[in-house]
Amino acid sequence: MRIQRIAITVLLVVIIILGGITVNWDNPRISTQVAVGQVDDADLQYLERANNAFIRLVNSAKPAVVQISTSRRVGDQSRNQPRDRFEDFFRFFPEFPERRQPDDSEEDRRNEGDRDMPNGLGSGVIVSSSGYILTNNHVIQEADDIAVTLSDGRQFDAEVVGTDAGAQGTDLAVLKIDAEELSSLEFGDSDRLQVGEWVVAIGSPLGLDQTVTRGIVSAKGRSTDDIRIASYADFIQTDASINRGNSGGALINIRGQLVGINTAIATGGGFSYGNIGIGFAIPSKLVQRVMTQLIEKGEVERGWLGVMIQDVDHNLAEKLGFAKPHGALITMVGKNSPADKGGMRHGDVVLDFDGVSIRDRDHLRYVVAAAGIGSTVGVKVIRQGKKKDLKIKLAKRTEEAITALSNRVASSGEDADQEVFSGIQVQNLTSELAKRYSHQDQTGVIVVKVTPRSAASKAGIREGDLIQEIDWEKVENLADYRRRLDQLKDESKVTLYVRHESGNPEFITINVEQSED
Repeated sequence: MRIQRIAITVLLVVIIILGGITVNWDNPRISTQVAVGQVDDADLQYLERANNAFIRLVNSAKPAVVQISTSRRVGDQSRNQPRDRFEDFFRFFPEFPERRQPDDSEEDRRNEGDRDMPNGLGSGVIVSSSGYILTNNHVIQEADDIAVTLSDGRQFDAEVVGTDAGAQGTDLAVLKIDAEELSSLEFGDSDRLQVGEWVVAIGSPLGLDQTVTRGIVSAKGRSTDDIRIASYADFIQTDASINRGNSGGALINIRGQLVGINTAIATGGGFSYGNIGIGFAIPSKLVQRVMTQLIEKGEVERGWLGVMIQDVDHNLAEKLGFAKPHGALITMVGKNSPADKGGMRHGDVVLDFDGVSIRDRDHLRYVVAAAGIGSTVGVKVIRQGKKKDLKIKLAKRTEEAITALSNRVASSGEDADQEVFSGIQVQNLTSELAKRYSHQDQTGVIVVKVTPRSAASKAGIREGDLIQEIDWEKVENLADYRRRLDQLKDESKVTLYVRHESGNPEFITINVEQSED
């Protein structure tokens, strides 16, 4: 009987789900109701107005978004070279389009064996009625021929006005076509975007031109550590569907203004290269600045501070009394650099630069690069626990300055005795050890052993590291090292300034209470 009851109950539940039956358990009578969607007229009118607003928004913006196709002239040997894995991840093109057959005159001008190889497809945005177009540098990189197809089907050859490659820049490019009275998008203020705000992406994913997707701003200020395709960008993250071929396309707000250039997507890895709701766009404020310089100067000039920097980790943040990690820690100051002349020192934590609160290392690099060359800016730092205001006149960032930085560091016995502290075993720096670990002309104590799984090991201290400061005070030998440790014996955290074997400096904060002596 019990089994029959259970069977009847299950059957009744199935009937209720499939048949839309409503059961009144207080009344033995079972009645059925027809499921009819009831929508209030006022709600329906509101939805229709919102729907029509989006339709008008899209129709007004689409004519300003173009498809870009590129090709390059290569020989058989170059054509068979393997492509870079990094390039494959970020180059959002579909399969190669059909190759255009060159005419006889073109063949005569080329070396025997050379031919047109289609490079792929991407997107672009018309930003002036006179024919200036924005896209990503990786869309047109290494292309010999660039064709722009408008929304009405007209096609133009494009000239490259200027590029800002991602390796040292923003991965933006400006093109020009010979056309007038074109539909264009006006720039919106990306700084005013709010997380959760509606945005629309328009482009040519997988070669499907004039494709529109809608989503929200998922996050702002995504750093170059998160998106490894550009050195200077404060990316907008969105869940508006972006796929291969969307690169260079428009991200617009509900006012139809351009707030970003779609640039990259995160994928699921493996064989999946499709959209998973994580796309990234270069913000319009940065885009405008780069575009103006490329049009006017043909290159992008960036401010230069002349320092090496790292993030403030949780340990150092706790030591400094921060509620959460923020700011950028200076690990090296170049001699005669703007930072050196302005009084900045390694160990300073930059909290505010030219009125902008600094989130992390990449944010500082972005803000410095965007600042005017030759301008004097106010910088707020914490130095050994005390706030300090600096005035620094920025210079121009050049490759020569960057290359020379590591060789222009501002200045801050053969005793074989050793000292062990917090899992670190150190001794005085001998000439032999200095040569072995590339620390010639340096002072400090050398790490000769690190206890496995100790606090120092977990924090990143390695054999061959040269400890040059403890809690921002110089350490030149074992006597200094022992004196500083004795002074800090009651501290729960200690910050070491170390020079790695590679020559790169770093501040490392360790939890003393978790160390092994």
